[in-house]
Amino acid sequence: MSTAPTTTAAEAPALPRPFGRYQLFDRIGAGGMAEIYLARAKTELGATRLAVVKIILPELSGNERFASMLIQEAKLAARLNHANVVQVLDLGRHDGTLFIAMEYVEGFDLNELLRRCAKSRTALPIPFALMIVTEALRGLDYAHRRSDDAGASMGIVHRDVSPSNVLISFEGEVKLCDFGIARANDLAEAVPDDAIQGKAGYMSPEQARGEAVDARSDIFAAGIILWELLSGRKLYKAQPGGPTLLQQARAAAIPALVSRDLPDEQRLHEIVMRALAPNPDLRYPTANSLLRDLEEYVAEARQMASPIRLGEWLRENFGDELLDARRARERGARAIDQGPPAVVEPYGTPPPPAVEPIARRVAASDSIPVSESDSPAPSRAEPDPSTLAQTGPSRMARFAPSPRLHERPEPPPEALEPRPVRISLPGSDRMATFLWFGAGVLLGILVIVLLMRG
Repeated sequence: MSTAPTTTAAEAPALPRPFGRYQLFDRIGAGGMAEIYLARAKTELGATRLAVVKIILPELSGNERFASMLIQEAKLAARLNHANVVQVLDLGRHDGTLFIAMEYVEGFDLNELLRRCAKSRTALPIPFALMIVTEALRGLDYAHRRSDDAGASMGIVHRDVSPSNVLISFEGEVKLCDFGIARANDLAEAVPDDAIQGKAGYMSPEQARGEAVDARSDIFAAGIILWELLSGRKLYKAQPGGPTLLQQARAAAIPALVSRDLPDEQRLHEIVMRALAPNPDLRYPTANSLLRDLEEYVAEARQMASPIRLGEWLRENFGDELLDARRARERGARAIDQGPPAVVEPYGTPPPPAVEPIARRVAASDSIPVSESDSPAPSRAEPDPSTLAQTGPSRMARFAPSPRLHERPEPPPEALEPRPVRISLPGSDRMATFLWFGAGVLLGILVIVLLMRG
């Protein structure tokens, strides 16, 4: 198979940017098959929701065999509806590029979580590790048992149960994603070798040898994840000059787990080693059988955890930085989607004429004058007497000057003093009269009583 170049962060188009009915605003990751973006999807009625858009690389989108198999498998995955399975929302092409839109799970994939734990030297508690695996097994069991409308088994096998496909939300939810995509990879010659090698660390021996696989292959992959969470290291490691990950997966040489001083630890190790049996006939036959044994151990060893506690632990240790950065990018995408802010300008009715300020406003009923220095200049031009004499008496009457405020006499000083204002409420005088009358009656009755006793 040929090795295809991967688009680096520097070569990726600027964000946010439109992609069909999606607004891409955060680049989550990239691999040998696709680039993954966080996007806002907008419906015809204006409603929006977050989604993850996986854009298939152009060299794979143009591969007819790969595209046909991917569409077929994605249609099957779209029929899965379970709390532990990421929902497929959309499948299509935009400008000749194949894409898949999936449910957005706000949090980390298990691979990113383990990387952050190692960087910050924060240990993942064993109860949380066991809970992550049991929740993933619930999703696998549902998918393996899924039947079509006629009741026949759909024969769904994930083929890529790895930490990068186990998503953990900040609410403590655990979901499996990318059902069926690995099968399209298996049948496409254009998939890069590094993409296959990257997944080889979680392949069952039969899958690594290119043999037919069934649900037990997914159980082996889940066993690898459980082994790594308990041991704190990778099961397979590629060394310079040593066997490749694919060669190690074919050999399936599983080292024994080291002791972690857990209650009834031997029983837990037996569960893990049975899931990792190289012979499929010696493994757990179904995901449900492995799930039952793990749940029994968790209950008896008191290693129980809840999604609420897992979510709280994630937010306390890793959540703030990621959420703040992602929300900021989302706000930027929303602002671009809404367009520039509207500018409201007056339209139609003209504005009222400007009024020059005056020093003092005088009511018509007052006789308070304004001094000559404060009086505004007359707005009307004085007529020319020679012109008025030529136009006759009627012309003179029209331009007769009116009395001016500054010609009025100055008021006496006491007129400017504040005068008391009496506030009278309706019915207050009648009420006062009634009260005085009542008081007089009571006083008279009191005097009569005193005289009678004396």
